[in-house]
Amino acid sequence: MFYPPALDLDNAPELDVLALAAHPDDIEQTCGGALLKMAEAGYVTGALDLTAGDMGTRGTPEIRMEEARHAARILRLSFRENLQMPDARLENNVAFRMTLMGVIRRLKPKVLILPYWEARHPDHYVASILGFEAAFLSGIRKMDDQAEPHRPFKVAYASMYANVTPSFVVDITPYFERRMESLFAYASQYGAAAEGAALFPQKDEIYDRLRSIARFYGNLIGVKYGEPYVVKETMRVDDMLTMGVRSF
Repeated sequence: MFYPPALDLDNAPELDVLALAAHPDDIEQTCGGALLKMAEAGYVTGALDLTAGDMGTRGTPEIRMEEARHAARILRLSFRENLQMPDARLENNVAFRMTLMGVIRRLKPKVLILPYWEARHPDHYVASILGFEAAFLSGIRKMDDQAEPHRPFKVAYASMYANVTPSFVVDITPYFERRMESLFAYASQYGAAAEGAALFPQKDEIYDRLRSIARFYGNLIGVKYGEPYVVKETMRVDDMLTMGVRSF
């Protein structure tokens, strides 16, 4: 039986952007730049980690949640919590959907960022489906008469590690280094450690890989660093003369 932790949602702000992911540090890798950019533009941003990564080779749930709070300060998040769902056993079930629905209704995000729906780690694609279904149910009034219904206006999927063409790319050039700083706030995962040394690349190698990926997506839109996203809806253009990214 899953008993969600008591979150201090009464004091939580209503969000413009909420990013949801399976594990602490997933958000920093895939959409941290956009979150930081939106925060510095004046939007209210937040992050929700579904698990504490307790099945991970390195660190403990307590350490990883403390590191997540440190990373949240670097990303200028106004909200971050961890639902402490079971790591490596994440399921799209009624209990988890209803728990997540309640959080979405309280935070009222206008934009919800989810992991891409295909992934190597089962928790990642389950988090994507779970987040989408909870957001849909959140708009059904009769699901829960104790809270006002709410659905995000837009769901975007962070597709950094998916081999797909993005719907759009966010220019994170001024924010890339701080995004990496937020990732490396997880010292238990990216610091030098004997435990799992054969499984984990060195910190410099991780930096180089993520820099190369960000450079690739930045190049697609004519900037230095970019973060890719996918949406399922067709993007609307009202003025073709103001479209970004040159054709020649």
